[in-house]
Amino acid sequence: MSLSVAIRHRQGAFLLDVAFESPSPGVTALFGPSGSGKSTIVRAVAGLLRPEAGRIAVDGVTFVDGAARTVLAPERRRIGLVFQDARLFPHLSVEANLRYGLNRAPRGEHAIGFDPVVAMLGIGHLQRRRPHTLSGGERQRVAVGRALLAQPRLLLMDEPLASLDAARKLEVLPFLERLRDTVRLPVLYVTHDWAEVSRLADSLVLLDQGRLVAAGPIADLAADPRLPLAVQEGAGAVFDAAVEAHLPERGLTRIAFPGGTLFAPELDTAPGTRIRLRIPAREVSLATEAPRGISVHNILAGRVAAISPGHASALAIVAVRVREATLLAQVTADAVARLGLAEGAPVFALVKSVGVLRA
Repeated sequence: MSLSVAIRHRQGAFLLDVAFESPSPGVTALFGPSGSGKSTIVRAVAGLLRPEAGRIAVDGVTFVDGAARTVLAPERRRIGLVFQDARLFPHLSVEANLRYGLNRAPRGEHAIGFDPVVAMLGIGHLQRRRPHTLSGGERQRVAVGRALLAQPRLLLMDEPLASLDAARKLEVLPFLERLRDTVRLPVLYVTHDWAEVSRLADSLVLLDQGRLVAAGPIADLAADPRLPLAVQEGAGAVFDAAVEAHLPERGLTRIAFPGGTLFAPELDTAPGTRIRLRIPAREVSLATEAPRGISVHNILAGRVAAISPGHASALAIVAVRVREATLLAQVTADAVARLGLAEGAPVFALVKSVGVLRA
């Protein structure tokens, strides 16, 4: 099962020409600067725009096939839409807004139940209230619930947190994580915010000026030093990991990740819990010999996978392969020369426990 998009479409001087395929279920993030083509893709998938050429299909259901000259009407695509503004019906209560979504579901299709959605999004206590009495984060959670209760084939989220301040974003993100992990749906998620991508996405589609820069699993693309992601603010590796054990006497948590074991400041998370980790490139130092008598908790043996220029002439980004994981290290070009780093060379990646962040 997959989400498959291939579109060629011209709007004035702008040409969108992209093709990608992502596993389904899972969250696929469209990421890129303004004008990169994200909105055009969204409109084409939703049926608000008919591309000049291409094919769009979700889990074997074809929405558009230019070669066969077939186009599925928007209302038959069964897409749950969530926008920047919640677009709730102001005259209806929260419960009535949610049941509106439920009433739009195809007859006999109620795989996603009302009570589980309310519980998952933490909106049970809001049901009697009207939208104007809700915070921005609460409105967005209700909008997500309404979209889910329509039993969509695909959930399309277009900058759903863009209108929220930082505090409200932090309020909503855990619920979106719960949605990702609980509801087995393909989700197309559009954002300008790398923090949202690193926390939520399973797959990433990187766009620029109407062209596909790269597409693939988030862990692979986030740690590729050849991509522009590697020189952005907050660049670093992203991993799916699992809490192994807590060491309260040391104030640490031991975490299993594809590169082995990491220690982080103690987490308030039960052993066995799957989590998403982020290790910023600026938090990784390199050594050609295993250091001794050092405060750093995480000393990982690996090999240099690639070296690329950093965002300034004095900097470099070094990709280090550690077992099945790749870390990024932001170091000076002088350090690369002084340590004699080259592709394939053995190296130790040093990561402070406080540099192991939960995404």
